[in-house]
Amino acid sequence: MSLKAERAKLLSAAFRMPSVQTMVSRKSSITNAFVNSLIPVIPPTLEEIDQALQILGMEPDNVRCAYCGDQSTEWDHLRPLVLRLRPTGYISEIANLVPSCGKCNQSKGNKNWLDWINGTAVLCPGKRKTPGLEHRIERLKAYETWKHVRPINFEQILGPDLWQEYWRNYEELIDSMKESQLLADRLKAKIKEAHDAGEANRHGT
Repeated sequence: MSLKAERAKLLSAAFRMPSVQTMVSRKSSITNAFVNSLIPVIPPTLEEIDQALQILGMEPDNVRCAYCGDQSTEWDHLRPLVLRLRPTGYISEIANLVPSCGKCNQSKGNKNWLDWINGTAVLCPGKRKTPGLEHRIERLKAYETWKHVRPINFEQILGPDLWQEYWRNYEELIDSMKESQLLADRLKAKIKEAHDAGEANRHGT
């Protein structure tokens, strides 16, 4: 490879454009907002926190990620709250939360924890060859049976009329965002055209 080609390769690798954010690309954030706005948050008692840590084999002065053993930075929903754009029925309560590191939380997303932990997702413990993984899995299985958590049927509680009204609002918002994005695309094209014309005039081309 010539020096020029090698430098071109290095330069290409050195720069990356920021990801382009569009209104449509924020659909998952809107979905999560609609779902999370419905989900009750039940703060735990100190006794429940103590019991949770005991099941996971941890001490309160050294809380680790239940998935990989790194330092914990947050508590993650063991069972996902959102699936196929709707609530799963699980809520934010300690029996559905385990300490996690940011890497595992981001990698797991809304996947089934057992499928994910042994899978091939980027940064998942199985792919990272996490030591003692089988032991961690057994701890998590025991935790999963704690309090015998069951999903709540939100639609049954609220009734079909309220439920459908809520999700109609969601669909109308998504449709409005799509229309706004089409307009934004046209406006952006005009802005870029004016920019390119200005640059051409500035350089006399």
